[in-house]
Amino acid sequence: MADLKMPELNSVVIAGNLTKDPVFRETSNNTPVVNFHIAANRRYKDSNNQWQEDVCYVGVVAWNKLAESCRARLVKGSAVLIEGELQSRTFRTDDERSRTIVEIKAKRIQFLNKAGKFTGSDNDDKAEDVVIPEKSYDENSFDKFLTDEESNLIKE
Repeated sequence: MADLKMPELNSVVIAGNLTKDPVFRETSNNTPVVNFHIAANRRYKDSNNQWQEDVCYVGVVAWNKLAESCRARLVKGSAVLIEGELQSRTFRTDDERSRTIVEIKAKRIQFLNKAGKFTGSDNDDKAEDVVIPEKSYDENSFDKFLTDEESNLIKE
């Protein structure tokens, strides 16, 4: 058994909606970084054959140009598809307790809302400055896994 080597795999793909406006900042060496949380829903039938919904809340961090894109395009309620990897970090709270969180370090973010379809009053001016090109989805797109209701939400 000692010769068995585990593969190094850390990959996440998740779709959801932002629960709050993203928090953008720059590090001390002016590196852009943005943090936000998404809610990813899962529908399933319970033992009584009734539809139930479960929500998973996940933290996301994006760096550099990806952070700049998020700053310009995302607000509370925005729909996103995120590809990345899980990372954990430990920090000290104000009362000196150690806390560890696990979040997604985004490598790619697909913005699912059309241009001008932003929510939130504080960021309405951003919609005028951002042009998001229409995407045509090929056969390998995740869209083929969406329900009709989810597809209609993306088209709105």
